[in-house]
Amino acid sequence: MSNAVLDVTAHGLDEAILAIEGIADAPRLELMEGIGRLVQEQTRRRIEEEKTAPDGSAWKPNHAGTSILYQSGALSASIDYRATETTSLVGTGLIYARIHQDGGVITPKNADALAFQIGNKFVMTSRVTMPRRQYLGLSADNQRDIVEAAEDWVGRLLQ
Repeated sequence: MSNAVLDVTAHGLDEAILAIEGIADAPRLELMEGIGRLVQEQTRRRIEEEKTAPDGSAWKPNHAGTSILYQSGALSASIDYRATETTSLVGTGLIYARIHQDGGVITPKNADALAFQIGNKFVMTSRVTMPRRQYLGLSADNQRDIVEAAEDWVGRLLQ
C-alpha cells in the first residue's frame, strides 16, 4: 500500500440500512387504503366533472340531454373501495353500473316491451342499446398520482 490512505467512515449508514430493511415490515394495508381512496376520488371526479373515459375519450351524450351518468348522483356516491395488504379494489354494487361501464343491449325480461320516459316523452321499445361509458379505470394522470402517492408513502417510511 502507498503512503496515501483514505479512511472512509459512513455516518448514519446503520440507521439507513435499518430503515430500508423496515420497509419489508411496513404497514402495506395503509398504502393500499390510500390508493383505494385516491382511485375512488378519481372515479367520482370522472363521473361528476370530467365526463370522459380513462383513455380521455368523451362519453356519448344521452338522449335526455342531462348530465351523463350523474342524473341523481347515486352512481358516483356508490363508488367504494376495499383494500388488503396486496390489492385495492374500486367499484360499485349498483345493479345498473355494469351496463354503463361496458355498454350493451337491454331487453325486457317480464314484458313485451321496455317502458320509460325521456324528458316529457313516454317511450316503449323492444330493446335499448346502451353505449359504453367507461368510468372505472386509470388514466395516465391517475397512474402518475398513484405512483406519487406510493413514493410519498415510502418516503415517510424512510424518514
